[in-house]
Amino acid sequence: MTMNRPPTKRRRIRGVVTSDRCAKTITVRVSRRFRHPKYGKMVRRDQKVHAHDEAGEARVGDTVEVIECRPMSRTKRWRLVRIVERNPEAGLPAAAGIEAGRPEAPAPGDATT
Repeated sequence: MTMNRPPTKRRRIRGVVTSDRCAKTITVRVSRRFRHPKYGKMVRRDQKVHAHDEAGEARVGDTVEVIECRPMSRTKRWRLVRIVERNPEAGLPAAAGIEAGRPEAPAPGDATT
């Protein structure tokens, strides 16, 4: 006696990862634009959602697609579906600025004047 449930219509949204510091959790900023009902001006509103990232593959700056799911914790109600676009600067090492021609800041106490 198997009962097949009809597929539910879950919301899918796209956003940019703003934090990946927690284990298996990413913070995604989702922007939406709409016309103000009274004044007619285009208004942008940002919403911050926490999403489950099982493999830990999303990095800060990546554009991702998340889908609504059951509550996984007090704040997590979204799950990572796919990474739409990678951030090209995400994999650079911390010393990349020095190699790119930016001068290194002098250490405090160095008087080279």
